[in-house]
Amino acid sequence: MKKILSIFVLFGLLLSSCNVRNDERPSISERTIQEVISELSALHPNQTERIEIGVRQAASLWFSRDGSDADFRELSLNNFVACPDELGLLFERLQRNFEILTGFLHKINVRLRMPLDIYLGDIMPVDRLFGGFSPFAHLNEDMFDNKIAFAVLLNFRTFTLEEKNRYGANWTRTQWAHARMGERFTSRVPSELRQEFSRIFTQVDTWRTDYNFYMGQLRTSDGRALFPEDLRLITHWGLRDHLRTYYALEDRVESQEMIFAVMNHVINQTVPEIVINNPNVQWNPIDNIVYENGRVITSRSEQYRYQMLLDLFRVQRRMDPFTPQYENYIEANFSGSLELSKQIVHDLFVQLVSSDVAREVGQFISQRVGRELRPFDLWYNGFRPRGAFPEAELNALTRRLYPDAMAFERDMPNMLMTLGWNRARATEIASRIAVDGSRGIGHAWGAQMKGDQARLRTRIPADGMDFRGYNIGIHELGHNVEQVISLYDVDYWMLRSVPNTGFTEALAFILQDRDMELLGKRDDNPLRQDLATLGIFWNTFEIMGVSLVDMAVWEWLYQNPNANADQLRDAVIRIAKDVWNKYFAPVFGIEDQPILAIYTHMIMRPLYLSNYPLGRLIQFQLEEHFAGRNFAAEVDRIFALGRLTPKHWMLQAVGEELSVQPLIEATERAVQRVR
Repeated sequence: MKKILSIFVLFGLLLSSCNVRNDERPSISERTIQEVISELSALHPNQTERIEIGVRQAASLWFSRDGSDADFRELSLNNFVACPDELGLLFERLQRNFEILTGFLHKINVRLRMPLDIYLGDIMPVDRLFGGFSPFAHLNEDMFDNKIAFAVLLNFRTFTLEEKNRYGANWTRTQWAHARMGERFTSRVPSELRQEFSRIFTQVDTWRTDYNFYMGQLRTSDGRALFPEDLRLITHWGLRDHLRTYYALEDRVESQEMIFAVMNHVINQTVPEIVINNPNVQWNPIDNIVYENGRVITSRSEQYRYQMLLDLFRVQRRMDPFTPQYENYIEANFSGSLELSKQIVHDLFVQLVSSDVAREVGQFISQRVGRELRPFDLWYNGFRPRGAFPEAELNALTRRLYPDAMAFERDMPNMLMTLGWNRARATEIASRIAVDGSRGIGHAWGAQMKGDQARLRTRIPADGMDFRGYNIGIHELGHNVEQVISLYDVDYWMLRSVPNTGFTEALAFILQDRDMELLGKRDDNPLRQDLATLGIFWNTFEIMGVSLVDMAVWEWLYQNPNANADQLRDAVIRIAKDVWNKYFAPVFGIEDQPILAIYTHMIMRPLYLSNYPLGRLIQFQLEEHFAGRNFAAEVDRIFALGRLTPKHWMLQAVGEELSVQPLIEATERAVQRVR
């Protein structure tokens, strides 16, 4: 309790040191707080601890514009609920109404953004304006203005992560749901800051969607084209995934080197702006020369990448004081959103990337490719059985099966039946998912209320879904299956979803790794499982390095809040090289590589990247658990656990906490067998 009370004191100190309006500061005097606590305690002597916590929670977010001390007293006396049965009724009423509000506002948001997210014709300027509008921007503040938030704060306690992990094993499902209700109003970010963040995010998202390269226009130093004329790739996803396809082909290192050169230009911000999303010029990325109609032309370099990250940081920093229980966005992201401390996440990642087995896996890859490793071998995917099937064959198959979004949507029940669900259950899950062709690389967007559909987005060209689009679609289907189960099958709406995004990534990875099986292409290799383990380890090794860079960049931003975009660019490159030299150079034998900074997530989704390696670890522990069990039944059971903390979710799902050790040990065994 002392720790909770200290948060409220800290809130006042934070706001007093920040540039906020006078009516955005806690305004209830300690004398009034004590008087209200005493008055309520006299009425309900067996509820003294709940009363003190609730009154102080409410007072910590009561600003002068909310009313006088007398108004606060009246609200507290009228809205504190002492009877357990009445408290249960209050919870049910709040939960119902929050589902209605969140669900319909989410539905509005999805539909307003459709011109930006899927193909509905050319994007108009007004589409971007609507895309930058957030229906949620004023919701939180409206809940404070009409005093609903204070009714919640008075009656439902906010627990720290430490407390949830300590007490959660003995909580009932109802107690967990009440704890999540207590987290509903822990910050009071002004609506203008929320709207500003939404506006900047939309600008970043539009930049990301339009950051494409016409690969057929790339030229070697001697003028050769290495890629199909109609190939257009988005950075970084498209570049990375196309680079991976060449591991199934002979002697395509030159093509991989060119993609690698493009990636380095993106990181160093030396991409000529004129070549971005432009099919009318040729670019030699090795020498960084641009041609138009056979003559060399000049173009300024792209100037937006690091400025947009800086813009997101600055608005986030302005929002920090309004989440007083966390020091800054870094802590809010890890201890708040992920419910794993930054130190725990950092230590897990370092434990794996510094393990001795990483060098052994690197040596095995080197033997397979028949050369010394290059930095882009971070994305080696030759462990997968699809290497036995030419990309052209796979593309022809997926284009025939899925000429459009509706064909993929119609086939989802069959896919789920292949994975083990019976027809009725497969049809039920699939009916709650809608498929759209995506402007971007693809994403999954879950519904927020029962009766609405989750959205699956992947790229579907006019000639049908190619294999990469299909592979991404299966990944997004994994997200959607989780989103459906954890909304419709969880006993309380307040417990919907999963502990953090890493847990939905885990199921997305699990289904994505079954993409060939869903196409009827089975692998009978007796070393299949060992090779799959090496693939999971190598993917985890790569993305953990990327995540360590992301974390260090945000630490640097808070240490250098007045930096400009050029200074940020230099810091990102330096940090990426430092992480590479410490953990990756011993495996690759090459130093000073910035390639770990290529991920676009780092620009548009600050600190999101940690979810991917966490997802890989969870994936591996889940896969070990699924062995010998009914896959579909266990997915249904596990993802109906809802939003417990990661610790308690893992214990109930697989019987052990999150760890890198099972993956490291399995990789050590796999390396010995495949050799």
